Amino acid sequence: MKLYNSIDEFAAAGINKTIVTTGTFDGVHLGHQSILKRLKELSAKQQAESVLLTFSPHPRTVLFPDGEPMHFLSTFAEKEARLREAGVQHLIVHPFTIDLAKVSAYNYVRDILVGKLHIKGMVIGHDHRFGRNREGSIKELKEWSPVLDFDVEEIVPFKIGDITISSSKIRRAIAAGDMQTANNFLGYTYSIKSKVVHGLKLGSTELGYPTANLDIDDKNKIIPGDGIYAVYANYEGKRYKGMMSIGMNPTVEGKGHSMEVNMFDFNQNIYGKDLEVSFYKKIRNEEKFTGMEALKKQLDKDKEVSLNLLP
Repeated sequence: MKLYNSIDEFAAAGINKTIVTTGTFDGVHLGHQSILKRLKELSAKQQAESVLLTFSPHPRTVLFPDGEPMHFLSTFAEKEARLREAGVQHLIVHPFTIDLAKVSAYNYVRDILVGKLHIKGMVIGHDHRFGRNREGSIKELKEWSPVLDFDVEEIVPFKIGDITISSSKIRRAIAAGDMQTANNFLGYTYSIKSKVVHGLKLGSTELGYPTANLDIDDKNKIIPGDGIYAVYANYEGKRYKGMMSIGMNPTVEGKGHSMEVNMFDFNQNIYGKDLEVSFYKKIRNEEKFTGMEALKKQLDKDKEVSLNLLP
């Protein structure tokens, strides 16, 4: 997959026949995957290049700079890796600006999609909106496509049961600690990556459960809600079963909010090393215990529960 930092950079590459999709693709969940599968199929059928056009920063942060901070399912590196795996040939990450937001829907299609990306086909979700004030929709694309000489294929909502999958629903599930729903909608196990940092070392000195403390570099990455989770920890190509605590550690005064994982059958010094934690299921909420001995007894139970849950 080739990466371009602007539409003009892609246009300069001289590719004159493309099948395009566009959107944020946060998390590259099952709904996104269905779009990308069709994008790949049509590109091969029409002997065209597959292109995904996305924008950075997220349009909402530009249009509403004073709004609530946004959190995402995937970092750019994670998204890029999943798009590459899905077979996208060209990824355009174009700067989103106020001036771009003022471009009418028709001019966006005529001057950018047709004029610069040379689209012969477009694969798009049913609810996609574009152009000034989000005035453009699948209806307009179908009206303009015969005139501008490209095809449009609408992808119907991807559902599990009666529920339509969306990135926002997955984000809400993760924030609530409902990792089973989140993972089911994503089509893979949600994970966070971090370098291991120093903590208070109470896990090893007082509890018999040494933990790796995590500090996520990308502050826009959504973190599961507070609680105790059965997890997998991936370190240097090997996967370990474990349990993770996220929260305020109410039994330990003054510790503050932290994320720490205990890896079963693991005894290595990994401070400063990269660690990926994949969330399988939340096993309980945070609790305040009467002291360290009561907390240790609960951790013994948590480990047993985690071992029984993790495949």
